[in-house]
Amino acid sequence: MQTGGPQTLPGVLASAAATRGAALAIEDGARRWSVRDLKAAVDRAAAAFVASGVGHGDRVAVWAPNGADWIVAALGAQSAGAALVPLNTRLKGREAGVILRRSGAKVLCHSGAFLGLDYARLLEGEDLPRLAARVELGTPQWEAFLARAGEGDAREAAARTAALRGDDIADIMFTSGTTGEPKGVMSSHAQDIRVFSEWSAICGLGPDDRYLIVNPFFHAFGYKAGWLSCLLTGAVILPMAVFDAGEVIRRIADDRVSVLPGPPTLFQSMLAHPALDRARTSTLRIAVTGAANVPVSLIERMRDELGFSTVITGYGLTESTGTVSMCRPGDDPETIARSCGTALPGVEVRIADDAGREVAGGAEGEVLVRGYNVMQGYLDDPAATAAAIDADGWLHTGDIGTMDSRGYLRITDRKKDMFIVGGFNCYPAEIESLISAHPQVAQVAVVGIPDERMGEVAAAWVVPRAGAVIDTAAFTAWCRDNMANYKVPRQVHVVGALPTTASGKVQRFALRAPQGAA
Repeated sequence: MQTGGPQTLPGVLASAAATRGAALAIEDGARRWSVRDLKAAVDRAAAAFVASGVGHGDRVAVWAPNGADWIVAALGAQSAGAALVPLNTRLKGREAGVILRRSGAKVLCHSGAFLGLDYARLLEGEDLPRLAARVELGTPQWEAFLARAGEGDAREAAARTAALRGDDIADIMFTSGTTGEPKGVMSSHAQDIRVFSEWSAICGLGPDDRYLIVNPFFHAFGYKAGWLSCLLTGAVILPMAVFDAGEVIRRIADDRVSVLPGPPTLFQSMLAHPALDRARTSTLRIAVTGAANVPVSLIERMRDELGFSTVITGYGLTESTGTVSMCRPGDDPETIARSCGTALPGVEVRIADDAGREVAGGAEGEVLVRGYNVMQGYLDDPAATAAAIDADGWLHTGDIGTMDSRGYLRITDRKKDMFIVGGFNCYPAEIESLISAHPQVAQVAVVGIPDERMGEVAAAWVVPRAGAVIDTAAFTAWCRDNMANYKVPRQVHVVGALPTTASGKVQRFALRAPQGAA
């Protein structure tokens, strides 16, 4: 792993405070925190976690929108020796409860009301025996939590921070898959630092940049490629809780934003907004995006109409610490749109057949990854870890791709059934598992279907229980109450039976066909 420089995330903050303590670290509403201010807030939070009984190796969950307190809670927990468990802000109570139980989180730091959700109320009725404390960020309750720490707690927190090592687990990020059960992906401090030091260097991120972080902090794109990369490079953190194209355009001008990563839908929405004015986006410099299919025209318009001098696409997954490959500054629009770039320095990527043998150049196969970015494993799931990482250390991504003679990777299909809704990964098995709790549903199958705005959306084929009548509007409302909004099926088809193979497996290809969506 990386040998020079800090090996832990709290070490990155401490190093920054020692070398550029007076420099601006974060602007969040009325807050204008220097690096030294941020370090002081994190140290106070670390002592409070110690006072609350959080020990080395415990887990602390954060369930809140982007903001300064999210970063303080995360780094404070890590400074106390805990692993961070980010929770998706769109989750409903049942979904969050599963992750809190599986992670064994000891403390939950959560928002109050956000996007019409009251997180405390959502968890009413959830059995969370290992959750010892809940605290609402940005409220007197959070201040009281911070105030509970004494001098002894502060000394213990400092000792814990000093004792942290690069191979300690920094975060456990939950991702679903073919089983429908969320799996906790474990990444170490040193992995996070090395991967996003490389990421930042390729992007050209530096201390003169002002980075509007619209990507959610619960995702690697907002957390690791977001505020962590800012701490690594000295860029100013500008959190944004909710994407709104008009507000983004306003903030670019008012806050002199130079860095703005996001999914293609973010830039498409900006380009279509009536408030867009080339003069208002003149400070923009770096954009990072990515999806299975990015139009060449979008890359060209991002450069010509939004003013980005650097547009980079890339590919990664939670199990690869968020990043596998990236295009490079100076790549032509066709390469940027049609490929995911080349592997990070020191990372190996190969295209293999079902037996794991490398295929000929240009041929399709499964994308395999090996290197310092491959996860430490799935939390408490050695069988799933062994299924994902073979004996030679290759991570089997489940994605199908090709590699050209330059080493540029292109994703052409998915071996698994995952689809992506506006930048969020959706797994049919997980959505089907949630829908199966509906009292009138006997069977359900979910697939991703094309959508002009979101890229893909969920469609559900539902078989009612005997004697039941499913009203699609009421069914959709139930889904909205019980799952994150991006998972909710946009099409619902009530059918008498699902198409299956002779062995009883649902034929998803038949549902995706035009006649299936009729």
